[in-house]
Amino acid sequence: RYQRRVHGTEVREQFTDRPGIMTYADKPDYDKCVALVTAASLREMVKPGVLAIGMPIVVGLLARLIGLHTQRPLLGVECVAAFVMFATSAGILMALFQNNAGGAWDNAKKYIETGAHGGKGSEAHKAAVTGDTVGDPFKDTSGPSIHVLIKLLATITLVLAPIFLNKV
Repeated sequence: RYQRRVHGTEVREQFTDRPGIMTYADKPDYDKCVALVTAASLREMVKPGVLAIGMPIVVGLLARLIGLHTQRPLLGVECVAAFVMFATSAGILMALFQNNAGGAWDNAKKYIETGAHGGKGSEAHKAAVTGDTVGDPFKDTSGPSIHVLIKLLATITLVLAPIFLNKV
């Protein structure tokens, strides 16, 4: 919320300081706006990144401790392997859904723009534009980024696998 306020304030200040922006006589300072949004997005990615890195560690270590008390030395490895298998399966399904749904919304808008369902300006076109607004981030960023998350989970688990194992 804070970043939206800062970005909105920056845009308003640019319109106030450079009235020529509205008449296309002056150009806005795009670099400053992009820098604000980029910094905010990187800050927002810290918590999900810590969660993605921390969960396999928490699951593995917690299961290892339980395995110590229940005489199951492989419990930590078994639980973290199950966690990675589930995360991979769920991640692949989510990525496929987002990629396909985003492409479908994009194609629906293009189809309506050819004249179907009333063409441009119709209620169907307005709805398709809204769908395309959601669909573009789905297919261009969100879906592909889940692939990176799956790789990260698997890599962390493989690298840290020895600490999840109790000596037999």
